[in-house]
Amino acid sequence: MTKVAATGRAVAEGHIDGRAARAERTRAAIVQAHLELIAEGDLRPTGERIAERAGVSLRTLWTNFRDMEALFEASGERVLQQQDSAYRPISPELPLAERIDAFCRQRARLLELIAPSARAAQMREPVSPQLRANRRKHIQRVRAEVESLFAAELARAGAGRDELVDALVTASTWSAWSMLRDGLGLGVERARAVMTRTVAALLSTSKRG
Repeated sequence: MTKVAATGRAVAEGHIDGRAARAERTRAAIVQAHLELIAEGDLRPTGERIAERAGVSLRTLWTNFRDMEALFEASGERVLQQQDSAYRPISPELPLAERIDAFCRQRARLLELIAPSARAAQMREPVSPQLRANRRKHIQRVRAEVESLFAAELARAGAGRDELVDALVTASTWSAWSMLRDGLGLGVERARAVMTRTVAALLSTSKRG
């Protein structure tokens, strides 16, 4: 390859890389705009409002996301990334009471982090396969953490292990938190205390199993 050809190829590749970077920034801005509007209380933002907030045209929005389902997927991944950044591992070697306390404190913090998007998702989940898929990802993560953090107690539950896992996951995911915060109108600390009491009571049954 001649020097001129190599230079031309490098320039072309630079243009391609530049376009890809711009496209990625545009997609990120659209996702950010979507989540910002939801956080501000606009739980069903339209494409027009999202595009306006992102500083792009409506055509650009739909060029980058074929429909709202595709945007829900990207926004859902961003929320998971935010949770990953805020998550702190808890040692399964801690005494049970300390594990329960740390687990419930962290669950309360992470649930408050996703609260706006979770409330928005509740409104559209019945007609959105992607939002239901997003919720399943959150549930699977909590299930994996429960099974790891409380492995010793679950082992003692015997035949009731899977039922206990389901109960613990139910007590520490969005549906229960929404009932505490939105249904009963509890503050964060009171809601966390109720979660802690519930998880402790469930795990106490494993001691008798």
